[in-house]
Amino acid sequence: MTPARPHLVWDWNGTLLNDLSLVVASTNVAFASVGGPAVTPDEHRVRFRRPIADYYAEVLGEAVDDEAFARLDRIFHDAYRNGLTTCELAADARTAMAAWPGSQSLLSMWFHEELVPTVHTFGLTSHFTRVDGLRAAVGGDRKAESLQAHLAELGVNGGDVVLIGDSIDDADAALAVGGRAVLYTGGFTDPARLRDSGHPVADTLTEAVALAGREVSSAGR
Repeated sequence: MTPARPHLVWDWNGTLLNDLSLVVASTNVAFASVGGPAVTPDEHRVRFRRPIADYYAEVLGEAVDDEAFARLDRIFHDAYRNGLTTCELAADARTAMAAWPGSQSLLSMWFHEELVPTVHTFGLTSHFTRVDGLRAAVGGDRKAESLQAHLAELGVNGGDVVLIGDSIDDADAALAVGGRAVLYTGGFTDPARLRDSGHPVADTLTEAVALAGREVSSAGR
């Protein structure tokens, strides 16, 4: 039998929100501020990882301590905010959300106070039983702890959860709570990296929801 409460957790940036171009442009603004090189979208997708400070250090060729990362993170987010109105949802985001038969929530590592009104502006708030973003001044860390807190607030068991996201860190977070992940190739991570992870991989969000349903069904056998 299937779990009593199959629950889907959505990632936001790079998954429901198609913001890769803006993220890369904003990242390059941050790199340029310290004389670093620019990265292309393809380079970003191959090299991006969390903690983001490690990614920055690799590209810049030098250690990025907490103070340096906080400064770069602030520059990144200032540029990101300036371009946010250019972003749209992934092409099939609404169709995919409508296709899931159970409860859904949203967990992002973007700042909570900015995430909530943005989700509302897109008319998506009613789809989610809970929306959580980052409640800290500086981001960049891994997602596992945030997912654990998110599920605790929902009262949902990790074993009843599938997370749809665009990064290996999303999958690691799902595994950390005893859940499963479906990874989406349309976001921040090179598709080959996602497929090498061994997790189910989808090229569209509609396909990701279908795979998530199969993950729940197979776990209940």
